Amino acid sequence: MAVSNVFSDLSRMIEQVGKDKGIDRKIVIDAVVQGMLVAARKKWGTYRDIEAQYNEETGEVELFEFKEVVPDEEFVDEEIEIKLSEARKLDPEVQVHDSIGSRLETKELGRIAAQTAKQIITQRVRDAEREIIFAEFEQRKGEIASGIARRVERGAIVVDLGRTEAYIPLREQIPGEVYQPGSRIQGYIADVRQTTRGPQIIMSRADERYLMKLFEMEVPEVYDGIIEIKSAAREPGQRAKIAVVSKDPAVDPVGACVGMKGSRVQNIIQELKGEKIDIVHWDEDPTRFVCNALAPAEISKVFMDEDSKEMEVVVPDHQLSLAIGRKGQNVRLASRLTGWKLDILSESDSAAKTAEAIFNLMLIPGMTETMAQNIFQSGFGSFPALAEASVEDVMRIPGYEDKEKAAKLIQQAKDLLEEYQSQGKEIPTAPKAEPAKDAGALSKAEAEQRLKEELAKVEAQEQEGDAQESKMASSQKDTEESSQESDSESSSREEEKAQV
Repeated sequence: MAVSNVFSDLSRMIEQVGKDKGIDRKIVIDAVVQGMLVAARKKWGTYRDIEAQYNEETGEVELFEFKEVVPDEEFVDEEIEIKLSEARKLDPEVQVHDSIGSRLETKELGRIAAQTAKQIITQRVRDAEREIIFAEFEQRKGEIASGIARRVERGAIVVDLGRTEAYIPLREQIPGEVYQPGSRIQGYIADVRQTTRGPQIIMSRADERYLMKLFEMEVPEVYDGIIEIKSAAREPGQRAKIAVVSKDPAVDPVGACVGMKGSRVQNIIQELKGEKIDIVHWDEDPTRFVCNALAPAEISKVFMDEDSKEMEVVVPDHQLSLAIGRKGQNVRLASRLTGWKLDILSESDSAAKTAEAIFNLMLIPGMTETMAQNIFQSGFGSFPALAEASVEDVMRIPGYEDKEKAAKLIQQAKDLLEEYQSQGKEIPTAPKAEPAKDAGALSKAEAEQRLKEELAKVEAQEQEGDAQESKMASSQKDTEESSQESDSESSSREEEKAQV
C-alpha cells in the first residue's frame, strides 16, 4: 500500500468523515497528524525530533525534523545535531543551541508505516465517535428511549438505538415479557458508562423512574409541573403505587392522572403489560400519607415512632388481609412508597398487645393502670425497655417531666429486672382473654345460627302478645256479663218496690 493512498486528498477525507460521523473537523485533523507522526517515528525512529503539521492551504500533512545547532568542533550525533556551518546555509541568522527544522519527504515512508498510520487514524476517529455518543446519551440519562430489539445476550436484551446499542439486563426487565428480534421496545435510560469497548447504555423497564416518566409523558399536568409525582414503588408486571400532589387546588391530582374514563392510566398499564397501578394522594402528614397508601383498607389507629421511622398500623380484623395484600404486596409497596417501616396489626391483636404491655408495666411497684397507659403510649412496651432507656427519653412521658422522677422510674425498672434475673424467674405475662369476634368476620354458619335465634325471639314475642290479647278479651267479656247480671238484679228490686 502506497503512502499516497492513505494521505492523498486529505482535505476531502476529513470533510467526509466529519460529516458522516458527526465528528468535529479538528478532531479528524489531529487524528491524521498523529497517524502521520507515528508512521514517521516507525520509519526513522523515536530518537529523532520529528513533528507533523497539517497544511490547510495544500491539504497535506508535512513532516519536519528538528536538530540542535552546535559548533562544528563539538558535533557528535548527526541524528539530533547539526553543524553551525551547515545550519547557516539554511538560516544565516541561526545561533548556537538554536533548533532548526528541515522538511522530510512523506514519500520515503514505507508500506508498513503507512498501514500503521491508517490504523491510528481509524482508531482515533472511532474513539472520537465513542466520546460523542457517550456525551449525547449522558445528557439523555433519565429519559425514555425507544429502539429495535436485536438479540439476547446472557439474558440481556440488546436494543438498537441507531448510532449505538443499549442493554436491558434481566433484572431490569418486566418478568414474563418476551421480545422477538425486530420488535420495537421502549425503556428508561438508567445509566451510561464509558468502557474500553465504548459507551455502555443501560436501559430499564422495571425502574420506578420509568413509571414516573411515563406519567410525565402521558399526563400534561405532570409535564407542566402542576402535578408533582412525589414517589413511586413497583413490583414490575404485578402492581405499582404512585403518590401525587397538586400545586393547584382546582386540579385533582388523582383524577388528572387517571384521565377521562381511565384513558391515561390505561395507556401506561398497557405499556407495562397489564401492571396494576394505584394512584394515591401524597400528604405532608406521614400518618395520612400511610393511610392513603394502604387504601382500600380501612385504618383504625396508627402508632408512630419518628426516631426509627416505624409505624404500627391497626386495622379491623376483617380488613387485615386486605391491608397486607396478597403475599404482603400491599403493605410492602406502601412501605416503599412512604419510606416508613409498617407493621400491620388487627384490632384484636393490638388489644392483646396493649393489654400485655399494661400488665407488664404494672409489675413495677406503685404503678397504676393510667400511668402504665401513658408510658405505653410514649413508646415503652415493657419495664425492661424502661430499664434501658435514658433519662431524657423517659422525661418525655406525661407525668415524668421531672428529672428525679424519671430517674426513679428507670431505677425501679432496673431493680425489678435484676430481681427476676437473680431469682431465675420468668417475667409473668397477662392472662389470655377470649378474643372478641368481629361482626364482619362471622362465618356463614354463625350468621345463620344468629338469624335463627333472632327469628325465634320474634316468634316468642308474637306468641306472648297473642296470649295477652286473648287474656284481655276474656277479662272484658267477664266484666260485661257481671255488669248485665247487676243490672238485672237492680231492675227486679225496682219492680218489687213498685208493687208494694
